[in-house]
Amino acid sequence: MIFRVGIENNNEGIRSIAWALEHPGCFAYGKDEKEALANLPEAICAYSAWINQRESSWVNENKIELKIEDTWTAYNIDESFDRNEQSDFYTVDSWFQHDWKPLTAADIERGLKLLAWSRADLLDTIKSLGPEKLEMKYEGERWPINGILNHVGGAEWWYMERLGLAFPRSEVPKELLARLEKVRAHLNQTLPKLEGIKQVVGLEGELWSPRKMLRRAVWHERDHTVHIRKLI
Repeated sequence: MIFRVGIENNNEGIRSIAWALEHPGCFAYGKDEKEALANLPEAICAYSAWINQRESSWVNENKIELKIEDTWTAYNIDESFDRNEQSDFYTVDSWFQHDWKPLTAADIERGLKLLAWSRADLLDTIKSLGPEKLEMKYEGERWPINGILNHVGGAEWWYMERLGLAFPRSEVPKELLARLEKVRAHLNQTLPKLEGIKQVVGLEGELWSPRKMLRRAVWHERDHTVHIRKLI
């Protein structure tokens, strides 16, 4: 099976990501492009197995053939939208030609399933954690687990806000589980309305589309679920 791949270098200034572009939430990290690409076949197999836990996987991991379609290097810009690696104003993350493609009904159906499964994994990961564990500070970590959960809900709202699809920021709940639930419910309601929409938005120096929003939303939650599992 041929997998269309986008390479994102300089992600968070420390690593590369190989994205399986037609499969939201399927990705591999590496210290550089070569390592990320080498790690992708194993990630594809794990992704297919993850789907198989719920239903017969639509991903055929036999005879994996990787086809690099795009390479992007993330960079920082300043308030004048000039490249400035010393600026923390905004980091322009990956935009691939594939992100231009409107979402199909099949994309949305699968995307909703992937989002549901990733959320179930996240909630299952934290269900037995008490307040002390959720607020524990870990050496080298920016946030405790509660901070990560807050970040997951806030980032998903922000992805929708990039496309003008979010509800007002003032209505984002402060309570963590309520935040996760409300933001996700809004995304679930919004996605089916995006079928066939040829919408691309440029905001703060970065391009966004419904397909990119879905790509990053599934990636982000799966990534932080693994992150939390490593901490506990």
